[in-house]
Amino acid sequence: MKREDLMAAVKEQMPERRWQHTLGVMETSVMLAERFGGDAVKADVAAILHDYCKYWPTGEQAKIIRENDLPQDLLVFDKELWHSHAGAFIAKTQFGIDDEEILDAIRYHTSGREQMTLLDKIVCLADYMEPGRDFPGVETIRELAKTSLERALIAGFDSTINFLISKGKRIYPLTILTRNDLLEQIQLHT
Repeated sequence: MKREDLMAAVKEQMPERRWQHTLGVMETSVMLAERFGGDAVKADVAAILHDYCKYWPTGEQAKIIRENDLPQDLLVFDKELWHSHAGAFIAKTQFGIDDEEILDAIRYHTSGREQMTLLDKIVCLADYMEPGRDFPGVETIRELAKTSLERALIAGFDSTINFLISKGKRIYPLTILTRNDLLEQIQLHT
């Protein structure tokens, strides 16, 4: 499918504000790919599709997870996690995206995962820091992203974890494992 067709399909799935976010994630993903030696084309495609299912009814997202051998533990955690796995499934089955690296970047852009690929890191971080994002700590994340994907991602995950704690919500275990893995990667390189 052509890039323009993908963009049109995604745009009709979401409100204008989320579409503006998607455009910001696309721009930021390409910039980060260029900065850190990633594949800008793959980063762009993953960013276009990363929130495809975000505004689908949660029942539909849960059905995709339940019926397609996706991680069932997602269903007992925050619904904000569901769209990423459902979106990767739809990207593959409806849009014919068969590049596992792109699908993983979509799949793990909310939770992260241990041993994140460069593309995983780029799309996840772009989602945190795109120009339209405005939350306490985002400027720190942007500053860290000038020199280290890992340090910027840790700051992003710290922000998410602190937010979830402040709201009395459960934290998806993979997010904690991701943060610990990123810390280990930094320690190995210092």
